[in-house]
Amino acid sequence: MSVLHKTLGIGSSPHVTSGDSVDTIMRNVVVALLPVTVFAVYVFGIAAALVLTTAIISCVATERFLGKLSNRPGTLGDWSVTVTGLLYGLTLPPHLPLWMVAVGGFFGVSIGKFLFGGLGSNAFNPALVGRAFLQAAFPQAMTHWNAPSASGQFFDIPSSTLTIPFVSPVFDSVTAATPLAMMKFDGIQTASPELFFGLTSGSAGETSSMLILLGGLYLIARKMMNWRIVVSILATVAVISGAFAFFDPVTYPQPHFMLLSGGLMLGAVFMATDPVATPITNAGCWLYGALIGSLVVVIRFWGGMPEGVMYAILLANAVSPHIDRMIQPRVFGVRRGTG
Repeated sequence: MSVLHKTLGIGSSPHVTSGDSVDTIMRNVVVALLPVTVFAVYVFGIAAALVLTTAIISCVATERFLGKLSNRPGTLGDWSVTVTGLLYGLTLPPHLPLWMVAVGGFFGVSIGKFLFGGLGSNAFNPALVGRAFLQAAFPQAMTHWNAPSASGQFFDIPSSTLTIPFVSPVFDSVTAATPLAMMKFDGIQTASPELFFGLTSGSAGETSSMLILLGGLYLIARKMMNWRIVVSILATVAVISGAFAFFDPVTYPQPHFMLLSGGLMLGAVFMATDPVATPITNAGCWLYGALIGSLVVVIRFWGGMPEGVMYAILLANAVSPHIDRMIQPRVFGVRRGTG
């Protein structure tokens, strides 16, 4: 009778179970964002291309400059700051002056990332930190929207894009309100197909829900995104807004409008899922997503601005460490409550 001997290998941590390094994950995020980026340039033309390019360059240059200044090892090879720059650019109005884009990129990386210790230490999403700074510093420019697919958009650079620093930009006459602004201030709901495919005005990368979802599905299939956060956010927004719309459909929009409009899809899929600023447990991720979804509805319905995704995610980032302390996994081999 043969005896099967098994060998138990014991080693010190860390115990690597996946071949996905930081740079591999970040490169895949860039791949997932490429369709959204290309579509942004297709819809808004050369202005969007310049904004996106400036956003990436300003973030990468800031990371490089601060790293040299503090004698820290270079981190450009992990692609994290490239993702930050791309996401930051996708959250901006496509006709924003380039000097404002550069200032916001510097602020987002220096204050939102470098000040906290760099990669893996930031408490808030750096791309949203940069956008929040621009929203506070230049509110008029950040709430000016141009119509998509305008005539000559691939050949003419808008005058506002090349505005010199500290001079009020002059925007072109072809403007259009975002779907959320039309709903909040005029009571007009944009048709769902236009929202889904991205044929509306808005920030460069928030218009096409279809392409954002496809990018998210790609990352989920590669096991590079926690799908629970996305599902929790979208489900919470759908349930709460659906309840209000059921009792008062004249005042409150339908759930499909809430889900497809504004920056909710981009924020839920690519911003809220930042692994550094999110809870570590699955239960915590469900709660984290529900908090973001609830805040989005509250700000959109009763806030002074039509959009609230950015502030909802930043507030949830601040709460994330407390969620981790509140919801801790049970130690293996120990019953709950026994210590």
